[in-house]
Amino acid sequence: MINIMIVDDHTVLRDGIRSILDVEEDLLLVGEADTGDGLLEKLDTIVPDVIVLDINLQDKNGIEFISLIKEKHPACKILILTMFDHDEYFKSALREGADGYLLKDASSMEVIDAIRKIHKGNSIIHPKMASKLISYHRTQSDFTYQENELTNREKEVLNELVRGKSNKEIAAQLSISDKTVKIHVNKIYKKLNVNSRSQAIIYAVQNKLVPYLN
Repeated sequence: MINIMIVDDHTVLRDGIRSILDVEEDLLLVGEADTGDGLLEKLDTIVPDVIVLDINLQDKNGIEFISLIKEKHPACKILILTMFDHDEYFKSALREGADGYLLKDASSMEVIDAIRKIHKGNSIIHPKMASKLISYHRTQSDFTYQENELTNREKEVLNELVRGKSNKEIAAQLSISDKTVKIHVNKIYKKLNVNSRSQAIIYAVQNKLVPYLN
């Protein structure tokens, strides 16, 4: 069972997500909040597996709460669901540690699929925002590069991360074990000075580290 919390200041949106969760046997809504402070208060007693978080909240920008959530509950996954397709919001959300970024024009099934995938450790990016990643390689990197070269195998793993593959899918693609993939992923994070798949994806595109996007 995947426990989910919704944070959005629009009652209609919360009602809509609640209704689609109710018919999914593996998804359980365990809490709702309409402000960031309300979210933090609920997290004192309820720690969900996935938080569906809007950016435009009544008290603060939702992005400001991402690092606070991750610092207190690092295992908690965060899916941004917003109407904003601005580059800076997008990059800031992923930089702070969001595990997914969807726009509110996504279908109900896309939202459900995103929740399941980020719970498994994948990164989910709305197609419109994913296309913006391609242009990032023309700008200066937002991360500090550590002068550690990736091995050929690590580059292969990174390439599959950018393609959105899970550890299990990468293991099958490269004919290695899930455990070995996890070791490579952790080494990639350390060498690139990043903390999540989303950050690794942005870094890879900005610095042309994978042939898939060159």
